[in-house]
Amino acid sequence: MSHRTTPSAATRRRPRTRLAVACLTVTSTAALLSGCGGESSEKTTNTAAGATTSASPSKSTDEMSGMDGMKDMAMGDPSATPADKIPDADVVKGAFELLDTRPPGMDDVKGSAWLAQGPKGTTVTVSLSGLKPGGTYMSHLHAQSCSAKNGGDHFQFEKGGATTPPNEVHLMFTADKSGMGMTTVNNDRKTGEDAKAIVVHPSEAQDNRIACADFEF
Repeated sequence: MSHRTTPSAATRRRPRTRLAVACLTVTSTAALLSGCGGESSEKTTNTAAGATTSASPSKSTDEMSGMDGMKDMAMGDPSATPADKIPDADVVKGAFELLDTRPPGMDDVKGSAWLAQGPKGTTVTVSLSGLKPGGTYMSHLHAQSCSAKNGGDHFQFEKGGATTPPNEVHLMFTADKSGMGMTTVNNDRKTGEDAKAIVVHPSEAQDNRIACADFEF
């Protein structure tokens, strides 16, 4: 005699659970890539929300390319040639200054950033100390100086385009046991003098900008 197994209630609900997990993953990814907030953050959130629905004709080609190219995003490599060592490049430097928006325990943070523009595009390096050991941090190029709203919005090669690399320059790094952190990222395009500053913040507290550095063009 055959025996038919009736699916349990938990089994019948499993697809809905998987959908909820998928939605949470998309939302978390958007929050991480949005960086320091502002206009760029809002646009990234809207892009993530659209990912849970069917494709819309109103989405621009640039926006779709930004999301589809996430697997190719460069977020930094500590072992890469630092910006101040790039041959045949024009290099500018900036010293990080603490911001009032920094979270508690960040009063001793200091460091420098370098931006090099050469035959292969743009290279950015950040090096900081006084960070929380083992903490993960993000840094972004910004379109305004530090005195203007702590750097304002993210610098974008194509204004109003994708809020992810390669249209923006993002760096992610982890502080070592002594609280030091550094990394380098490359981009095929040149920023010119439009990337005026760079901001660093904890990856889990993106509105709490720790420090900002103006580039000395």
